[in-house]
Amino acid sequence: MATTLEEVSQFLYGSGEKALGWHGTQDELSNLAAQAFPGKPFCLVKQWIIADLQLTQAEQDRLASMGLLPKAVYAHEVVEDSRRRFAPGHWVRTNFGISHDNPYMFETKSTVYLLLGDGVRKPAALSTVFSFRA
Repeated sequence: MATTLEEVSQFLYGSGEKALGWHGTQDELSNLAAQAFPGKPFCLVKQWIIADLQLTQAEQDRLASMGLLPKAVYAHEVVEDSRRRFAPGHWVRTNFGISHDNPYMFETKSTVYLLLGDGVRKPAALSTVFSFRA
């Protein structure tokens, strides 16, 4: 199914439920991530959205069987990427998460995304969220 401009605009700029992010220093959050996920690359982001993906039960079951969460993060701004994959100021969209136990850290298979400042959480279609490509 094709994603419409209205769906993309609503996802990027529409309202959502406020989600609390980190309000300490970037170094403090980086250090916490290094303790929680030793050796795992990190990406500090701000102006972020947690997408609760709207999936069928079969799709949810399939993700769960692979150890994946039905969530992804979109961030309007990268602050720092430890592997320099994303330039500061660039946007980023994650793959499916594997953990989000700490409200300031969203883990994927390859990276821990560190959520600076408050963001939003909203439901979104899989096709909308994964239509963003760098």
